[in-house]
Amino acid sequence: MAAVAIKGMVRADGTLELEGKVPLPPGAVSVTVEPVPYSQETDPFFQMLRGIWAEREKAGLPTRTREEVDAEIREFRDEADERIEELGRIQDEGRRRREDARNQEDETP
Repeated sequence: MAAVAIKGMVRADGTLELEGKVPLPPGAVSVTVEPVPYSQETDPFFQMLRGIWAEREKAGLPTRTREEVDAEIREFRDEADERIEELGRIQDEGRRRREDARNQEDETP
């Protein structure tokens, strides 16, 4: 019977997980494991990204430049910082009002 090549993954604990069933009859086998070199061409994540990029191009959607993305990130962070400062002011005001209410209660005979 001919040798069978099947892909798998060596887990952190050293065990081997195969991608599917081994198409051989039950019985003893010899297993040789060798690392598969990494390639963005075969990486499923990058294949998915290339598909998304192709669909966006086909739909006529513009591709943003790095500068545009960086500017959008800066704008988002600036807005988030402003919102955090606003929430801090609201929290401080609430704290002051609670303290004022406690002080008034203490002064009431």
